[in-house]
Amino acid sequence: MNKHLGVQTMIELYGCNKELLLNKVSIEQIMHEAALRANATIVQEFFHQFSPFGVSGTVVIAESHINIHTWPEHHYAAVDIFTCGESLDSQKAVDYLAEILEATASKVSKIERGSLDEIKAIRASKTPNHLR
Repeated sequence: MNKHLGVQTMIELYGCNKELLLNKVSIEQIMHEAALRANATIVQEFFHQFSPFGVSGTVVIAESHINIHTWPEHHYAAVDIFTCGESLDSQKAVDYLAEILEATASKVSKIERGSLDEIKAIRASKTPNHLR
């Protein structure tokens, strides 16, 4: 049985193609494809172009969400993939993003979120009835 509600995968992408990181349309397409490759169910997408540069965006997926924030001036992108359940393969998205954004280096960290043991312990403690 899963002991956590979800897993957050944090991806640091260094040395990326600056032109891709500047381009909202490209980032939208890349993130859409990353979600599909990870076997995610896309619900909605929203992206914003910053001035003078940079893009932030979210792909809301049935399994949770995938976010990106780009810093073209540093050739850097930060991506977060939060997923609930077992159906999503975040590694496929990680591999695709590193390749397509032409990252020269990457770092991936994962953290389990929503410990069911902690939730159970808090509910069992002296808490208001509506939290039990």
